[in-house]
Amino acid sequence: MARAPRQEIEFALEGEFVELNQLLKLAGLCASGGAGKAMVAEGGVKVDDKTELRKTCKIRAGQVVSAGDVRIRVQGRGPGRGQA
Repeated sequence: MARAPRQEIEFALEGEFVELNQLLKLAGLCASGGAGKAMVAEGGVKVDDKTELRKTCKIRAGQVVSAGDVRIRVQGRGPGRGQA
């Protein structure tokens, strides 16, 4: 049986970093930062293919966060990325 393709999300980072639980909320994977913390605590979140248990770990441009069948690619806001 073929596996369904993963959902890929491109996330444009506004600052230097975003906390993991907040990224999960901003990307629409959970309803609140608290729900994001619970997802991380349950071991359901990976950062760069390694299980991450630090709920507020700093996620920076270039990192990839996975939860279930969703991959979030974190992109920096450099030239040509719509800076105001």
